[in-house]
Amino acid sequence: MKCRHFFVTWDAQAPRGCRAFGFKTKQMPSVAVKRSSGHPCFQFSPKEGVKK
Repeated sequence: MKCRHFFVTWDAQAPRGCRAFGFKTKQMPSVAVKRSSGHPCFQFSPKEGVKK
């Protein structure tokens, strides 16, 4: 949720999405990327104004 590419959809079957990779999913996009590639998301970019 802290990534600038994360977004919430209106789709009840896939309520979360990633603009960087262009997909929607039921789980958190970062988890989907990690499961499919085995690596943390390399497109992660923090949102403006969000502190770690």
